[in-house]
Amino acid sequence: MQPQEIVAVLNTSPDTVELLRTSLERAGFSVVTGMIHDIRDGRLDLDAFVRQHDPAVIVWDIAVPYERQWQFFKQIKESQTCGRCRFVLTTTNVREVTRVAGPQQNLHEIVGKPYDLAQVVRAVKETARERPTR
Repeated sequence: MQPQEIVAVLNTSPDTVELLRTSLERAGFSVVTGMIHDIRDGRLDLDAFVRQHDPAVIVWDIAVPYERQWQFFKQIKESQTCGRCRFVLTTTNVREVTRVAGPQQNLHEIVGKPYDLAQVVRAVKETARERPTR
């Protein structure tokens, strides 16, 4: 039996974290979670978290206020630890995040429909397949 790939779910909503965790575990992933505000406020060391878990994919949420959250995500994505990480981005408002971040971003809108979660799981599977082997 081969080990499950690890997916990190980082979000601003505990309820959304739980929905994503459950959906991803059903799809065969091992899931670790954290809250974005804990990273921003220094209560969760993202570098240590990524080194410890080595996630194949990080599911990261861009929440309100979109511009500030997008800038924070860009800092994270460009950091030494996360520079090679693969991300799947979620939000509750694709149109507004696209306005802030630009149209080149592949965003998945989560507004509570089961189809939303299926799209995210599919995107995680595709992104995990792109991960280079170590």
